Amino acid sequence: MKIPNHDAPIGRMDRCQICGSANLFEGIDLGHQPPCDALLTNKTINEPEIYYPLRLMICSDCGLGQLDHVVDGKIIYPADYPYRAGISKPLRDYLLTYADDVVTRLNVPQKALCVDIGCNDGTLLTGFRSHGMRTLGVEPTDMAKYARKENKITTLQEFFTEGVARQAVKEYGKAKVATMTNVFAHMAPLGKVMRGIDRLLDKDGMFVTESQYLLDVLDRNQFDQVYHEHIRLYSLKSLTKLFPYYGMEVFDAEKLSSREGSIRVYVARKGVRPVSSRVGNLLALEESRGLFVPAVWAQFRARVSECRERFLDLAYKAKNQGLRFVADSCPGRGAVLVNYYGLDKTLMPYIAQLPESEKVGRYLPGTHIPIVANGIILKEKPDYVVILAWHYADFIMKNWRAKGLKSKFVIPLPDPRVIS
Repeated sequence: MKIPNHDAPIGRMDRCQICGSANLFEGIDLGHQPPCDALLTNKTINEPEIYYPLRLMICSDCGLGQLDHVVDGKIIYPADYPYRAGISKPLRDYLLTYADDVVTRLNVPQKALCVDIGCNDGTLLTGFRSHGMRTLGVEPTDMAKYARKENKITTLQEFFTEGVARQAVKEYGKAKVATMTNVFAHMAPLGKVMRGIDRLLDKDGMFVTESQYLLDVLDRNQFDQVYHEHIRLYSLKSLTKLFPYYGMEVFDAEKLSSREGSIRVYVARKGVRPVSSRVGNLLALEESRGLFVPAVWAQFRARVSECRERFLDLAYKAKNQGLRFVADSCPGRGAVLVNYYGLDKTLMPYIAQLPESEKVGRYLPGTHIPIVANGIILKEKPDYVVILAWHYADFIMKNWRAKGLKSKFVIPLPDPRVIS
């Protein structure tokens, strides 16, 4: 099987990153935005910012969602990249359960090697280690120091490539399990990554990846999942097209509620594992929902426009009435929403964040809204608190109510609503 060039070039992309087709149509255009995690400091806030096109295209042939402009990974993931998984309790709990699920489902033996690619602070690998597995992390940013020092995970601070896989195999052996959690859709040189996975896995090894799911983006108005880190938004159809190029196949897949919509796929070398009926069922669901139909995405854009109008109506009414309208939590997706909606400090004076986060003391790109420690919310008791990490809204609201906060909460998506 002839393999298309899967290493996406920096800049304009006018062909599908998986099948090479030019049959692309627009999912949504969010204009030009700065990278969502390019947070500003007191030193850089007065310097020019670079904005890049942010448009999601859908491949009519293989069903991949992809950006039509790729930003250099060195810009998107600098050494001081501020995202840290382990400080969020619901995410930490989820990752540990994820490790339990994989070990149980795949019957992974003790002392087998598990490699987490894009391991961040190593939280997921601590779950595999608790099952007696050997662990190795690969992480290009300075989050590797937390993996090493706090979680005691051996970590290679590198972007994952075939060369890094070769190094890992030489020093640690072949992997029985390799994982990527919200990473596989982020890597521009997909060919290098795929060749690395092929080299890294043992002959009966398994690759498990979890990514934002294109079907949930459509069904739940999740335009905020479209950002420069998410070079691709996968459908299952697109993944079943990708892996056979490298002698592998998806043998199981499941639609998850994590992050308000993810897909987890299990991959092995062709013929090693029986293919679950869930694969065919989910492929059929995608077709029945019209996931690859331009008119269905036109309806999506109309719904997103309505969400924007309703949210801004609430924000401006609060401002005109002299009410405090602030935000809690600062995920990357929140920066997309804030920039696309055109919010600024006059409408949203600050975004609160967990005090141990590296984001505290910085400013949101584009809007320059300050990010502050979340203790200010209890002190100030604002009238409205917008939960930008709306996929964790129930957990966040429960915590604030337990602390006595009486503010109204605003859940921006999938439909704007106010909870008293």
